[in-house]
Amino acid sequence: MPRNLSAWKDLVIHLGVSLMLILILSQYNRYLAAIAFLVWIFLVIFTRDRSRHRLETFREYCDNIVKIGNELMHYAVKNIPHSVIVIDEEGHMQWCNELTKDFSDKIPEQGMHLNEFWEGILNDEIFEPLPEGSNEKVKSGSYKVKTVRHDTLDDGTEIKITRYFKVRYRQMTDKADAPHLTVLFIQEITNHENLKQEYRQSRTVLMYVQVDNYDEIMQGLNEAEKTALMLLVSQELENWMASLAGFIQRVSNELFIVVVQQYALDKAIEEKFSVLDKVRQIISKNGIPVTLSIGVAVAEKRSEVQSLAELGSQAQERLHTALSRGGDQVALSLDGKMQYFGGRTKAVEKHNRVRARVTANSIREHMESADEIFIMGHTREDFDAFGAACGVAVMALYLKKNVHVVLSGSLDSIEKILEQFRKDKSDTYKNLFVTASDLAVPTSINPLLIVVDTHIPYLTAAPILLERIQNIIVIDHHRKSDNVIKSPILFYHEPSSSSASELVTELLMYFDDKVPIGKLPATALYSGIVVDTKSFVVQTGIRTFDAAAYLRRKGADPVVVRELFMSDYETTVALAQAKYQSEYFEGGLIVSSIDKIIPNVQAVAGQAADSLLTIENVRMTIVLFQMRNNVIGISARSSGNLNVQVIMEKFGGGGHQNVAGAQVRDAVMNELKAAVTEVAQNYISETDKELAKK
Repeated sequence: MPRNLSAWKDLVIHLGVSLMLILILSQYNRYLAAIAFLVWIFLVIFTRDRSRHRLETFREYCDNIVKIGNELMHYAVKNIPHSVIVIDEEGHMQWCNELTKDFSDKIPEQGMHLNEFWEGILNDEIFEPLPEGSNEKVKSGSYKVKTVRHDTLDDGTEIKITRYFKVRYRQMTDKADAPHLTVLFIQEITNHENLKQEYRQSRTVLMYVQVDNYDEIMQGLNEAEKTALMLLVSQELENWMASLAGFIQRVSNELFIVVVQQYALDKAIEEKFSVLDKVRQIISKNGIPVTLSIGVAVAEKRSEVQSLAELGSQAQERLHTALSRGGDQVALSLDGKMQYFGGRTKAVEKHNRVRARVTANSIREHMESADEIFIMGHTREDFDAFGAACGVAVMALYLKKNVHVVLSGSLDSIEKILEQFRKDKSDTYKNLFVTASDLAVPTSINPLLIVVDTHIPYLTAAPILLERIQNIIVIDHHRKSDNVIKSPILFYHEPSSSSASELVTELLMYFDDKVPIGKLPATALYSGIVVDTKSFVVQTGIRTFDAAAYLRRKGADPVVVRELFMSDYETTVALAQAKYQSEYFEGGLIVSSIDKIIPNVQAVAGQAADSLLTIENVRMTIVLFQMRNNVIGISARSSGNLNVQVIMEKFGGGGHQNVAGAQVRDAVMNELKAAVTEVAQNYISETDKELAKK
């Protein structure tokens, strides 16, 4: 740009000042003033001419700049390695550059809809109005698009062409009287996305593979038979690894370590970890099928952030989760979300009671060191939660501790047995039971909280206690959920057990031989076992009957239990209506619903599900019920070969393979019923297909 540019108007000021000085000089010396005036006239002429010349030079410079700028803009728009498209407010093309023609087989025309020319490139967010309160005057943004196009080679082979694009858009003006046009700048990022996928596919995946029922399948086998059995398992695992191009190493009798890449994990997920089914076909000499539990850790972060040591810890945690859920399954986390595969077999009952003895001693030590003990089950307590809480309370009372059994506000299911405790003439159970609403803030220095029959925080009778009390013990038999109570000092978890009452009864056996259980607590524990086993029909084992026999010796009264389970007329009518409204679906599924809020609705739904399961060829029953105005409960049952827990987990619930449930907030009954039915039907269909392959 030319320097020293000055405007004529600015120079006139200087010339005017000079003329005034000449006039002043004329008063003293006219000759000098005359000479100065002649010089001044010359300067006026020169300055005027020079200003005109510089102005013309500047105008010529500006014209050149504009011309060059226009040429550059035209060249850039025409030859930019991006597609540039201008569309109107309805998505019709108004203009595009030459490169745009290379992205479609069709010829772009003005007025053609962009999706017609280039399918999938347009996003609805372009046409959405600016959010309220936005400081922007025109809409702008960006998004990524994946397009798939099928083409045919000269030899007739069909190929699929996948391309990735980043689209940046901006409205051209915000004036109301101007056309509402939007310009799209479309950049192909296929190479970058392919590189990202290649990087992701090559990420390390570490697995811990354990024969989870090793002790059971090896019982009664000699060394040669044990070796032959594990050889079959190893062969199946090695064949699996060969198909995934992975590495496997056996590190102990029942444990293997596996290293694969992400693409191999994707293949295993696509096959739904078929190795579980293949290994399950290996039957031990004692008739028990071999089952695997697999914990998977995926390197989703950079190597400097996520070390192999952390990956190993995560794999161990996932393996523990798989075992806690009953085994015979895979537990892994992808993109922060837990996923499970398998889990179709029942958890194997452990005949060894060493863990129960060790846990009982540990609980006693924690109780003795506590100065106040709180016990609670899940909200809307059933007989199992109440019975287990009473059993733990017996331990605390034996140690002469200040103990409270915390109950939720919904006590319809246990009102009868709770009334018997209240009517007890002794002072043993006086002030033992408190409701969550009447619970005072713990003031003791070292309080202890024991949670029974649940491990999910929001399902407890008083979730606030989980925040107020640091020392927490959890006793549960349900398969482990993703949402668990954090950092308990003791987590006694046995998914193979029939009930929490059974677990607590075993703990009482080893807590102290002299502990007086009493008739009422023994009856409460016995009723909990009866409820969860459906009168010793479902999920029972040797230890279940041992616990029941122990409680009978301690005074449990089956007659009282039978009276507790008697229902009134209204409940019987509601149960009959739930059966009447049930609907049968192909595959042995029955779904029903209770649309009205009625007393003891959760127990009615459970009874309806149990009753419907007795129908011939029915393998799964699901009953939905209105718990509160904004909460719908789901009660699910299966005959044994289907896992209802997997279905309930999709709706935020959990439970056992045969008995599970969920609570869904802010849902519509008909819509939720349709969703549950669809998930259940798909699960039954997939399970039947897998069974047919065997």
